[in-house]
Amino acid sequence: MKTLTLLTTLLLPLAGAAAAQDREAMLERGEYLVETIAGCGNCHTPHLPDGSLDPEMALAGAFVIEEPVFRAFAPNITPDVETGIGDWTEDEIVRALRDGVRPDGRVLGPPMSFAWYRDISDTDAYAIAAYLKTVPAIRNEVELSTFQIPLPGYGPPVENVPDVPRDDIIAYGEYLAGPVGHCMDCHTTYVAGVIDMDQLGRGGNVYPRVFGFEWATVSANITPHEDGIGNWTDEEIKRAITDGIGREGQELRPAMPFGLYQGITEEDLDAIVAYLRSIPPLSAAPAPVEEEEDE
Repeated sequence: MKTLTLLTTLLLPLAGAAAAQDREAMLERGEYLVETIAGCGNCHTPHLPDGSLDPEMALAGAFVIEEPVFRAFAPNITPDVETGIGDWTEDEIVRALRDGVRPDGRVLGPPMSFAWYRDISDTDAYAIAAYLKTVPAIRNEVELSTFQIPLPGYGPPVENVPDVPRDDIIAYGEYLAGPVGHCMDCHTTYVAGVIDMDQLGRGGNVYPRVFGFEWATVSANITPHEDGIGNWTDEEIKRAITDGIGREGQELRPAMPFGLYQGITEEDLDAIVAYLRSIPPLSAAPAPVEEEEDE
């Protein structure tokens, strides 16, 4: 019995240290996702006049998107108890992220990409939730979004989503460009307000005055067609993602959060490029009535 007690005494600190290391790794992964490829701050942090994000209001709620059927406000997702998610549990944050349901049962609506977020892995969803609980709490009351359309939900509750193996570079790139980064949400053509997955990556969607800028942005064709990125080198694609520089050296519109994307790892950029090169090549979408520069 004394031997068992001694062994337990020795093992408990080791178990605690391992748990602390696991938690630290989770927070590091969450920080990486939120602050880079997931681009949460692009909507949830106010933009300064030059297009950069306001560091004093990080994740405290930002812009409003007005459409004929809704008026949506990006909420405060800092851990402020009164105006943010401070009293939400990590389970509740994950449910809101993947199921589109708040702790009070209210269904969340567009423009959040819930159809994509449903496939974020358990590991990454909980990493995001854990990290959001650690960012500085900022008091910022944000008006609730209103919708003139029913919000019935996005499917049955998400129960378990496994990790995507990183050694399958195309599958991992699809995961990053889809569920995590939701790149394909903007860059897939919408028809009558509904995303058309047969036009995956074709672009052509018009986003007028996004983030309050004076111009409209048109999502680019990112398929491997010559109308898209078929003639681009890997480095040119990566530069467009992280620096907002097009193939011809032109500056791209800052609807994309280039400042955040600069933190994406080379491994993840390689995976994204490999995936984009694997999707069906599609010619350019029909030009908008008043076409602006692509993002």
